[in-house]
Amino acid sequence: MKLAPIVESLLDTDLYKFNMDQVIFHKHTDLSGEYYFKCRNKNVVFTPEMHEEIDAQIGHLCTLRFTNEELDYLRSIRFIKNDYVEFLRLWRPIRDYVSTSLSDDGELSIVVKGPLFSAMQFEIYLLEIVNEVYFRMKFDYNRLLASARERLDKKIEDFRTGKYTFSFAEFGCRRRLSRAWEDEVVRRLATETKNCVGTSNVYLAMKYNLTPIGTYAHEFVQMYQGIDRIPLAYTNHCAMKDWYDEYQGDNGTALTDTVTTDLFLLDFNRAMSNNYTGVRHDSGDPYAWGEKMIAHYKKFGIDPRSKLLLFSDSLDFDRAQALYDYFRDKTKVSFGIGTFCSNDTEEKALNIVIKLQYVNGRPVAKLSDDPGKAMCRDEAYLDYLKASVAFRLEREKF
Repeated sequence: MKLAPIVESLLDTDLYKFNMDQVIFHKHTDLSGEYYFKCRNKNVVFTPEMHEEIDAQIGHLCTLRFTNEELDYLRSIRFIKNDYVEFLRLWRPIRDYVSTSLSDDGELSIVVKGPLFSAMQFEIYLLEIVNEVYFRMKFDYNRLLASARERLDKKIEDFRTGKYTFSFAEFGCRRRLSRAWEDEVVRRLATETKNCVGTSNVYLAMKYNLTPIGTYAHEFVQMYQGIDRIPLAYTNHCAMKDWYDEYQGDNGTALTDTVTTDLFLLDFNRAMSNNYTGVRHDSGDPYAWGEKMIAHYKKFGIDPRSKLLLFSDSLDFDRAQALYDYFRDKTKVSFGIGTFCSNDTEEKALNIVIKLQYVNGRPVAKLSDDPGKAMCRDEAYLDYLKASVAFRLEREKF
């Protein structure tokens, strides 16, 4: 079974890939990175035919280049700088940076190795490819599509009738059922409700004249763990400083949980709290996190109602509405909703990730507020990172 090309534009990715890459381009071109694929679902089997198709799709991806129209669109985003766009005119995905294999029991392996400014760009494209290949080749795709459309109809009706009243952005690139289905979801949510304020998918934002939304991901903070001169417990501080230097308060929603929110708050001082427009939640109890952030702002005399809490951890619309009702009078609230928008069918969605694991040959890791989300190939390093974080937290109790 041969599939049509899954990725047809290099804009078909999350905005934060360009945001992060621009900082790397300006400040850290000397870094190299290694990314590893993981499927968190149990008993998922990839067939040799799927593996062959995934390889073919990666080959097609590596023939793509940015068009002049796409470059002009990136240039129109107020915080994307012209020198970086000119770099993208020259950039292309290089096939030699990606290796894949399949074990005898059907476990898929994907590893990306290369200069960090190039290797990091593969993540979303590869997840889009793996997800669509899997669902098209394992199931009756038309049946899945029918169930997804039925569920989307119900969601839109619930916005129209007032069951749901919150605003949100579609964050569904990485785990979408298919490229065509994400396109339909974004188009319909944007035109048939007043609640979809944008999408992380840069291509669809351009296509439908929507706001592209995103700031940075865990990998951006993780990469500082690979820089020798930076103590591990201060990597978040250095990441936020570089981000502010690059964007000067624009594009300023900080991700709190790369090395735990408690450590983040040590670095999120009065200046940073004022400079960033808000914070994003991606692990742990969202209600406890939100109250902790509100208390942190109040400690510095900052009105929490002037700041944004962006929730993005495995949300569906019911959970989002409950969070909105709880926090809406206390602060600005918004949501990034992914899989529930782009791959809600009668079959269970894949929970697949591609995570940064080494920078300049050194292991890196995420210590989220949910221990189950930790992913590190070096247990000794993970223990060392935890000890470094615990030492600073104990020394600088707040």
